[in-house]
Amino acid sequence: MIPIASGVRVWIATSHTDMRRGMNSLGLLVQEAFTRDPHGGDLYVFRGKSGKLIKILWHDGLGMSLYAKRLERGRFLWPSSADGVVTITPAQLGYLLEGVDWRMPQHTWPRRRPG
Repeated sequence: MIPIASGVRVWIATSHTDMRRGMNSLGLLVQEAFTRDPHGGDLYVFRGKSGKLIKILWHDGLGMSLYAKRLERGRFLWPSSADGVVTITPAQLGYLLEGVDWRMPQHTWPRRRPG
């Protein structure tokens, strides 16, 4: 589990990324494609072409970390955007990492209708 502090933004690269890339080349991609500082403390999420593997790049103030997760069944649900970059909340990242549809998660209780 990544300890996400309050105020940290989660950035998703909407295009496919070469999963052979390591933290240095992903950091360079953050600088060039996102025009962001990879050492700023935000999380940057990349997905491979198959949709089963993601990598998360994060600088915690002391050093750069690279996390990877591969789903054995299913695929990660990914946004489509012409901009190439989408921000999500840390809670949505938690859903994404669990393979849940983070765009519209289902409540576990029935909603009450007003009135």
